Amino acid sequence: MNTDLPITLADVTAAAETIRGHVLRTPLVAAPWLSAMTGADVFVKYENLQVTNAFKERGALNRLAALSADERKRGVVALSAGNHAQALACHAERLGIPATIVMPRTTPFTKVANTESYGAKVVLEGETVGECRAVVDDLVQSQHLTLVHPYDDPLVMAGQGTIALEMLEDQPDLDCMIVPVGGGGLISGISVAATALKPDIEIIGVQTAQYASMAAALAGEDATCGGDTLAEGIAVKAVSETAISILTALGIDVMVVDEAAIERAIYAYLVGLKTLAEGAGAAGLAALLSEAERFRGRKVGLVLTGGNIDPRIVSAITGRALEREDRMVTFRITLRDRPGELGRLADIIGREGANILEVSHQRLLLDVPVMRATTDITIETRDGAHAERIRRTLEAEGMVVTRLAPLHHPTS
Repeated sequence: MNTDLPITLADVTAAAETIRGHVLRTPLVAAPWLSAMTGADVFVKYENLQVTNAFKERGALNRLAALSADERKRGVVALSAGNHAQALACHAERLGIPATIVMPRTTPFTKVANTESYGAKVVLEGETVGECRAVVDDLVQSQHLTLVHPYDDPLVMAGQGTIALEMLEDQPDLDCMIVPVGGGGLISGISVAATALKPDIEIIGVQTAQYASMAAALAGEDATCGGDTLAEGIAVKAVSETAISILTALGIDVMVVDEAAIERAIYAYLVGLKTLAEGAGAAGLAALLSEAERFRGRKVGLVLTGGNIDPRIVSAITGRALEREDRMVTFRITLRDRPGELGRLADIIGREGANILEVSHQRLLLDVPVMRATTDITIETRDGAHAERIRRTLEAEGMVVTRLAPLHHPTS
């Protein structure tokens, strides 16, 4: 065991005592549905059940608990527009510590409101992380606030590592843990604790391809980061140097997954396990689904790190999945332009046992013959065979039917 690491098992066990009773000891639950899908023996750690719906409370509380009386009185500051902001605000309020959270001016109102609801002061300044960091530095200097970094802090890392203690207590024979990676705080704490307790366990990190900064750092390469991602919680360009040293010393591997895999994982959690996972929280499952053969026959622990996902994204992902499964299809139908035809169309679809979701009726399109009208109709079906039966029935009734491919069909 490497004894020269910036944090140790003793630091993590001390953090566990510090947060005990104040942060939920989340369940590690077997997931037979995922096991059947992947061939691995899968267990899920539900960190989305925390009060702020993410694991960040562990590290934030451990750091707050270490403040001196004078530091508590002056208060803390953080730069975050996500889960760290809410976690720090929540526990600072409980401990009576003033908290200031600096967020970019572009931060969605919901995130601002959620953070303010825990009693934190939100400062909206700057358009970029760099501009916001300058504001944080100024507050540290001018108001003598204590910076609580979201990941590059040994006490925060130790707090996050308590997840590994709980997982191995519940399932001592886990072969590996798959952990989402942003700046590196979570996987650092988990790796130190898990490998100290069980040296032969494999810890695997996961990053999104758009922000594979840790994977690049471990390979001694420069990362090219940017673009939109479902996993915004781990979209970190500058990873922790402390984390790099820990993961390098322990030989931790970091996988990279694409957006399609993350989308599939979010949907799998929703449908198969009836739970919400944000993009970052689903990254571990995305890795498992992407390389199932690597994990086949092994006992795998997934860390579902958070469930703070926009309901509109959930709706879009669900709709796309239903289209892929042929449970929601769109037909463009050319029919006679006379009274009763649209009703006849609806009647046929109803008799065939499908549900109409959306209708767009046009009679002025130039590519539609005079005396004809076109209808784009989206229907809910049981499967592809059901959809094909409906198409044949409509054609038998003299209608011209074309299946429209989804405009946003994923590439994989």
